Amino acid sequence: MPVFEYTARTADGHEVTEKIDLKTKEDVAAHLRQKKMTLIRVREGKKAKTGGKVPTRDVVIFTRQFATMINAGLPLVQALDILAKQTENPVLAEVTKAVVFDVESGNTLADALAKHPKTFTDLFVNMVAAGEAGGILDTILLRLSSFLEKNDAIVRKVKGAMIYPAVIFTVAGIAVVILLLFVIPIFQQMFAAVDMQLPLPTRIVIFMSENLQRYWWLLGASIGASIYLIKYSYGLPNGQLFWDKFMLRMPVLGDLLLKSAVSRFTRTLGTLISSGVSILDGLEITARTSGNRVIHDAVMESRGSIAGGETISAPLQRSAVFPPMVTSMIAVGEATGGLDDMLGKIADFYDDEVDNAVGALLSVMEPIMIVILGGVVGGMIVAMYLPIFDMMNAVQ
Repeated sequence: MPVFEYTARTADGHEVTEKIDLKTKEDVAAHLRQKKMTLIRVREGKKAKTGGKVPTRDVVIFTRQFATMINAGLPLVQALDILAKQTENPVLAEVTKAVVFDVESGNTLADALAKHPKTFTDLFVNMVAAGEAGGILDTILLRLSSFLEKNDAIVRKVKGAMIYPAVIFTVAGIAVVILLLFVIPIFQQMFAAVDMQLPLPTRIVIFMSENLQRYWWLLGASIGASIYLIKYSYGLPNGQLFWDKFMLRMPVLGDLLLKSAVSRFTRTLGTLISSGVSILDGLEITARTSGNRVIHDAVMESRGSIAGGETISAPLQRSAVFPPMVTSMIAVGEATGGLDDMLGKIADFYDDEVDNAVGALLSVMEPIMIVILGGVVGGMIVAMYLPIFDMMNAVQ
């Protein structure tokens, strides 16, 4: 739809200039009449930014402020209008304005939010729909903001644990390349002037340096091709499943990823169930938002069994993906009628487990990185100094 920039006069006589995403100028005029505003002028402007990605933190702040205003008794449209004006994220501001227009046009809040999947997930939309149906929208929004904060914290911890060693190895790789391209050739020229038999480690390092100087472009092309092939294979029907299985089977890191996935699964499902979403819809939403194909497939297979009349814990146990403690606690939650509370307790437990797993990963990676980096860089330096030691011995 085109974007129109309009200037209008409010009921108290103030002029406002804003943008709105509508089909025609007549729609703009009708929209302003609904808001009891007088149109002064309107023209077609630049396209509104409603398709970009909104950071989770901005969505959390939006949700918490929205819940506070609804709880204070502000009308829905007025609360959304205030949020659109005060948010600092331009994409979220335009999305909120579009939501305001859809709500004023007669759509439910959930339907209006569903038109912006890049900003509001299926989980967000379904929980809002449950809150509207039950008349507890403020409670649902507060629950949503808490969920998003905890989920974002888990994601940040896992990313931080994976980024740290990646950055260290990248910096080390750059250092090695600089040594081979600029430092080793200086030693090579010095040894060539002496015309002596070089030790084997020195010859190996010089060989690596010469080949990197000749075929540096091949190294860059190989790295680029590897990244492309991994991304391409990830997009294949079973590519994501292969890589997710591979990551889960890695020592230490796989344990961290599994625990974070279990925490995300249990917290998402518990939040949905406690908000009034049906168990089958909750499982489907949870599977789609799991971020891991192994977890997704296990949950969807379990959903099919549950639709046939089984309990939740039995098919999850058969999948052999979830730890026995998780399925046992879910079984207890089903038997006692407190499944949502039990899922929340499991999520809290695995949040702590993620913290411990991150600490374990870093404690294991640090000595490994020291040994590898020290071996590579130190080995190259020693290899270059071996001929110098030989020359000193010969002089003596």
